[in-house]
Amino acid sequence: MQPSSEKMSIFVNKDTRLLVQGITGREGQFHTRQCIAYGTNVVAGVTPGKGGQAMDDVPVFNTVLEAVAGTGADCAMIFVPPAFAADAIMEAADADMGLIVSITEGIPVMDMMRVKNFLASKSSRLIGPNCPGIITPGQCKVGIMPGPIHLPGPIGVVSRSGTLTYEVVDQLTKQGLGQSTCIGIGGDPVNGTDFIDCLAAFENDPVTKGIVMIGEIGGSAEEEACTFIAGNVTKPVVGFVAGLTAPPGRRMGHAGAIVSGGSGTAQAKIDAMQEADIQVCTDLGTLGELCAQAFARNV
Repeated sequence: MQPSSEKMSIFVNKDTRLLVQGITGREGQFHTRQCIAYGTNVVAGVTPGKGGQAMDDVPVFNTVLEAVAGTGADCAMIFVPPAFAADAIMEAADADMGLIVSITEGIPVMDMMRVKNFLASKSSRLIGPNCPGIITPGQCKVGIMPGPIHLPGPIGVVSRSGTLTYEVVDQLTKQGLGQSTCIGIGGDPVNGTDFIDCLAAFENDPVTKGIVMIGEIGGSAEEEACTFIAGNVTKPVVGFVAGLTAPPGRRMGHAGAIVSGGSGTAQAKIDAMQEADIQVCTDLGTLGELCAQAFARNV
């Protein structure tokens, strides 16, 4: 499928100016280089005590505020260790960073509750933590997802699972279904941007013609998203829920993927999707084919 000449994206695009917190660490260096290789405009890094140095050709600053003043960065990607990640998120928000993408996993729940409360009075949008990030294919990659599997196009993807995001994107691309923007929102119990935020943005994006929503067991985010879709989303949605065979009471993968009694089960989420007229895929291996059929009339 040939991408439209219209600007395709939500949250990030070719004009995004990325700053990387924790750029001098092993993971920070590796993934920053991957983002640059993809074409992302990485303008700065931040590591306290290493201001004045550089990671390849990217200048390093001691603080986010200094980096923003020196480079005009408007998006932050965080590779700071869990014990310091909450402070890194709040530092970015305090510098009025428009978008903050926290890749770090293992941030304590109490720390994230503090972050959530802090962000309530700020204009910054947080994606994550414990997420693969966000990519607008052909324009900008902010995260750890494999760039080559993505193809520019009209399908928006939002997922709680990083690995499943890659699988879904690969199947879409093999079906010739390019993506407008793909977002991994993370599977922690307390996070930033949620399904509804992304669904609303995709609904308002003129180039996005269809949406794939990937959920998993635990919590009520998918059910809430289904209620929103039923009343607010006019574009076709295909859904998948991981964890159909997960036993009650056992956490599967993400910290938020835990079923308590009858709450948060995969079947309850599937039922909610069906009630919202979402086309549900129950066999992940066939999701690409299902999307090709579901979106045929729209794309």
